[in-house]
Amino acid sequence: MSFSNRLTDEEIERYSRHILLPDVGGRGQVKLKESSVLVVGAGGLGSPAALYLAAAGVGRIGLIDHDVVDRSNLQRQVLHDTADVGRPKVESARDRLSAINPNVTVEPYHQRLDASNVMQLISQYDVVVNGVDNFPARYLLNDACVMARKPLVEAGILRFDGMLTTIKPGEGPCYRCIFPAPPPAGSVPSCSEAGVLGALAGVMGSLQAMEVLKVLLCVGEPLVGRLLMFDGARAQFREIEWVRNPKCPVCGDNPTITDLQEYSQVCDIHQ
Repeated sequence: MSFSNRLTDEEIERYSRHILLPDVGGRGQVKLKESSVLVVGAGGLGSPAALYLAAAGVGRIGLIDHDVVDRSNLQRQVLHDTADVGRPKVESARDRLSAINPNVTVEPYHQRLDASNVMQLISQYDVVVNGVDNFPARYLLNDACVMARKPLVEAGILRFDGMLTTIKPGEGPCYRCIFPAPPPAGSVPSCSEAGVLGALAGVMGSLQAMEVLKVLLCVGEPLVGRLLMFDGARAQFREIEWVRNPKCPVCGDNPTITDLQEYSQVCDIHQ
């Protein structure tokens, strides 16, 4: 069956710039339509990531966030506007994504991600995006995605600096290969303590969407085994290569972490 029979005339027009790309084309656009992504956190990182994934035509997008919109979010969390203050973030995010692309199914989960629900949630999606930059979520998602063999696109932001990597279990290192355990509580400031430039969230969240699309389309070179660092103050990127640690407690040859752990003592602050 040709792609024109699997995309409506409206979709062909909407995605025409994708379809013109030799690495995407009609078949690639159909693949995106049949794909699903779970975005964890509808905040600074999750906002631009989800916006571009919806605009790109990813067929099903899950959003999990337990928080409500606060006025201080609006400086960087572009899924929400002033009228949304006080609403659950997943509700305002659903409305915004549906307005951008009504062809996309948006599944909101107004709940906190934890060890009791993470495996059931990620099992329903092809790729996971971590848009909640705190250590409990980072380690919980890393471990769960390794155990479930789900690709995870990971990013973090603070002040003027960002980082990004893609974890594909079985093909490269996981987050614990380079950072085996969370830092001591209080040793790393949160965005609410140190601040973050709003546009930085847009840069890193958009790069997350780019990584997801590459993984779904099997094109380009995702950041597997590579940590991309961005210095926004100097507009400079640098890359750090890292390899799988055979002694990694999660993805190593003899893993010692076989059940999900939570680090509730570390501050749980959304970006």
